[in-house]
Amino acid sequence: MAAPHLLTPTRGRAAQAAMLADGRRLHLQDGPIDLIIEATGDPRAVRHAYAAAAQRFAGLLDALCAELPALRKPAGRDALPLAHPVAQRMADAVAPFADEVFITPMAAVAGAVADEILKALVCPGITRAYVNNGGDIAVHLAQDASFTVGLIDRPDQPRLIGRAEIDASSPVRGVATSGWHGRSFSLGIADAVTILAPTAAMADAAATVVANAVDLPGHRGIVREAANELQPDSDLGTLQVTRHVPRLGPAERDAALVAGVTVARALLSRGLICAAALHLQGETASVGDTAAFLSFEPQQEQPDA
Repeated sequence: MAAPHLLTPTRGRAAQAAMLADGRRLHLQDGPIDLIIEATGDPRAVRHAYAAAAQRFAGLLDALCAELPALRKPAGRDALPLAHPVAQRMADAVAPFADEVFITPMAAVAGAVADEILKALVCPGITRAYVNNGGDIAVHLAQDASFTVGLIDRPDQPRLIGRAEIDASSPVRGVATSGWHGRSFSLGIADAVTILAPTAAMADAAATVVANAVDLPGHRGIVREAANELQPDSDLGTLQVTRHVPRLGPAERDAALVAGVTVARALLSRGLICAAALHLQGETASVGDTAAFLSFEPQQEQPDA
């Protein structure tokens, strides 16, 4: 689900590109879009990759803002045509869900931006690269490269509960997390849903859909409010988004997680995702080949992202 101000440009802004203090990672920022990028491989290839990523990033926010009216429209047969490659990628990512749930291309904006910058980043000589857009991550792995992603229990007060391991032979190239505590609006009550998928845009869209499905409709203790009361131009309009979830009993937690797992399994069977981890008030459920991708035991070693 798109963050309320994710594509709102800041007056007088200029896109920023700078190496971080570690000398390895590139920081790109323009208005609300904030990317952390790392590429490894031949040093000359890395320099070329960073220059290409910065060039691709320049003007991207303005281009997406120009198509914002269409991007806020529900996906489906009546969707408006889109011109920019990132806008098209957003629409493609949400299209598989359009017949079943309310969703707009904005649900995939962070992942689609990460995919686009990664595409510019990858060139001969780069063995591993990632673009982290606020927790939605696009990954490139070649040869024997691997990537570790930390799994958190909730975005606003992150605590590491496990990790996802991705290697070059894996189909996973995108990771995204969604939940009602995050910077985005959610229709569900999941603290965090992390999706592993073939692209970051698909992971982003699927995380939104699964997080929305983790729910207890009609529960009197769950506080909801119309999205457009919180953010007048929200793409969710009058849909009720979650603002507070009380402490739930074990049976309630299980029921909400089962609802989300059912949706995640359906997405897995369609080949849209590779794995999912769903977290709600201390309980975690997983979908997919957990032995290949997911570990929930405490790890001493720090994740890559």
